[in-house]
Amino acid sequence: MTQFALHQSNNMYDKDMIAIRLLKKQEPIPYHLLLLADEEMQAIERYIHQSDIYVVEKNNRTIAVYALYQMDEHTAEIKAIAVDEAYQNRGIGKLMLRDAEVKAQEKGCRELIIGTPTIAKKQLAIYQKAGFEWFDVKKNFFITWYSEPIFEEGVQLKDMAMMRKVIAG
Repeated sequence: MTQFALHQSNNMYDKDMIAIRLLKKQEPIPYHLLLLADEEMQAIERYIHQSDIYVVEKNNRTIAVYALYQMDEHTAEIKAIAVDEAYQNRGIGKLMLRDAEVKAQEKGCRELIIGTPTIAKKQLAIYQKAGFEWFDVKKNFFITWYSEPIFEEGVQLKDMAMMRKVIAG
């Protein structure tokens, strides 16, 4: 289990620690958080049971989650990453990205990838600040793989930006 102090916006440390740990197979999957990142349960079901699920806990409450899927011996993908709305903008997402990088390195991976809508400016900026770079666009991903149209700020999601970070070598 990895423990961190939360950074507040004024650069002060929170008194309470958060911990990131692997979810045990018999524990319930925090779908309520995963649905913040992926709008449809059927989309989550396509990857979740083949992924390692890491949860972020504060005061014995799950406040964030990410799913790490090993694509092959050299590449891992963050399939979903989400923070409870009450804990957003506190650096937890950044901590999870770094934790995923460490976990992927421990598995022998040399690169970590993540996908997000091409119009998701906030997520794209966060991932770029964390060292990820665009390498592909999956055209019509959100039209092909989701049963209903998904809108973000009034714009229908269509394409997924794929981003990669070299984490070893």
